[in-house]
Amino acid sequence: MQANEHSSARILLAQVVSTGDEVLNGAIIDSNAAFIAEKLMEQGLWVTRHTTVGDDADRLSELLTEIALHADIAVVTGGLGPTVDDITAEAAAAAAGVNLSENPEALASIQAFFERFSRAMNPSDAKQALLPETAAPIVNRSGTAPGFRMKIGRCTIFFLPGVPREMKEMMTERVLPEIESSHIPPDRRRVFRERQVSLFGLPEAEVNQRLDEPSRAFDGVGLGMLARFPVIIVKLFAWGSDAVEIDAKIEKAYAIVRETLGHWIISHTGETMEEALARLLTEQKATVAIAESCTGGLISDHLTNVSGSSAYFVFSAVSYANEAKIAILNVSPDTIEAHGAVSEETAREMAENIRRMAGADYGLATSGIAGPTGGTDEKPVGTICVAVAAAGRTTSKRRVLPFRDRAANKEIFAHLAMDMLRRELLAQIE
Repeated sequence: MQANEHSSARILLAQVVSTGDEVLNGAIIDSNAAFIAEKLMEQGLWVTRHTTVGDDADRLSELLTEIALHADIAVVTGGLGPTVDDITAEAAAAAAGVNLSENPEALASIQAFFERFSRAMNPSDAKQALLPETAAPIVNRSGTAPGFRMKIGRCTIFFLPGVPREMKEMMTERVLPEIESSHIPPDRRRVFRERQVSLFGLPEAEVNQRLDEPSRAFDGVGLGMLARFPVIIVKLFAWGSDAVEIDAKIEKAYAIVRETLGHWIISHTGETMEEALARLLTEQKATVAIAESCTGGLISDHLTNVSGSSAYFVFSAVSYANEAKIAILNVSPDTIEAHGAVSEETAREMAENIRRMAGADYGLATSGIAGPTGGTDEKPVGTICVAVAAAGRTTSKRRVLPFRDRAANKEIFAHLAMDMLRRELLAQIE
């Protein structure tokens, strides 16, 4: 989907810039750009480019001058602190052809920050109040560095700190409301809609192949895919001036995706596996206990990363050694002797016994070979056995996956187990 730049009512164009040597060289992962771009798109702006530039005032100034020729809105993060490598204000002033001067409102906000914490302001902190003469400050309530807004050419550029917490607060509470109220003329307002569908069990290439033909009937809805191993996110998005029409198009495209990929869909709203599982457990007022071997506590970590997990997560045990499986989980030595630790039989006993010990509605267990060593011809690296125990029934499965990487295997093993429990819970309401 392309933005129409030649229409008199064309979509407004936006760009995102991240600054700092540590971002440029990969020492810090740039999560700011993704957040900003998503929020601008939700505002109905078309984000045409993300750019990263180091702590070089001349290069940043050149970039700002270029952006001013092509974008209507831009957001720049980073380089607003008190140190010598914080050169964003200097670069912005050079691009606009103005001087830096101490901004009284910016200085007052810095002083107020230190007063709130009963701390003395360092003289170097006053540097953060040096803004381009034509800039308007944006108050930072969570840090010392004020942001600012200014016009360069046709483009309104918002400059925000690079600290994610400060940036997100200022973007949400200050920048976005101003863009909506003051920088989008009524005849150029656009509605942006996006729907995310989470999938598990198919590689990205196969998802793409399965959707290739059906997506031709999407009728103006864009299709994107994001791999968050081992989950795939399918994104459906569209712009338009009529919200009702755009919503209808998104729903039509979603119906096609659901029909094509229904078996593998874990969430219709872009939830993670643990979020989808948490929702089902909460809705059914069900509880779970986990017995992990090869996943090493990763399932428990995933589940307890969801706020409110204490309502359904009861107990977990990482029983890596056979002796622990026998002594703690009461797995029969005869079962391990006959079938091995990596077997459906062992996993079933682990699930049943952890459920009984915890008094939970469900017991979930894993045992496998994460690699890269430890595999055999009979049980190669990538072998995983999962069991789910409920009142009066236990189900299990054995899978062999193609990965040799230990971390990848542990992650997909954990997701296979959570998905098996998810499907068991769905079976109770279908």
